[in-house]
Formats: sequence, C-alpha cells, structure tokens
Amino acid sequence: MSVLSAAESADFIYLMGETGLTRGNLSVQLTRLKEAGYIKIAKEFVGNSPRTTASMTPEGKKAFDEYRTYLASLLKATS
Repeated sequence: MSVLSAAESADFIYLMGETGLTRGNLSVQLTRLKEAGYIKIAKEFVGNSPRTTASMTPEGKKAFDEYRTYLASLLKATS
C-alpha cells in the first residue's frame, strides 16, 4: 500500500521489484487488497504481453492514511 500511495498506479513488475515479493505472493496480496476494496486492478495487453496495474481506491487511501496516523501515535507514545 505504501508503494501505491506514492503513485497514481503501479504495474505488477514494478511492485514485485519494490516489495521483493514473489509473483505468487504479490498476486495473493493484491487479490486480498482488491477484495477489501482498497485497490483496483486493471489488466491489459501491451503488444503481446499482459500487463497488470494496481491503483488505490478512495477507500484504500482513507484506510492507509488512518493506518499511518495510528502507527505515528504508537511511535509517539513509546518515545
């Protein structure tokens, strides 16, 4: 989610590189985020190659912002 929060959208290969996840693991995580309504997934062909792109939904942005605020409050409370 942090990678997607910094960009309008990101393709699957870019997300793999940024997260260090395997294809299978990233696919499972993206599916879970999609089912939660936090991201949208678009599939298209570029030439003969499939391209999967993910982007955050407004609900996902809100949830991620709330999560960041919560983490910041935890860090503040422990320092």
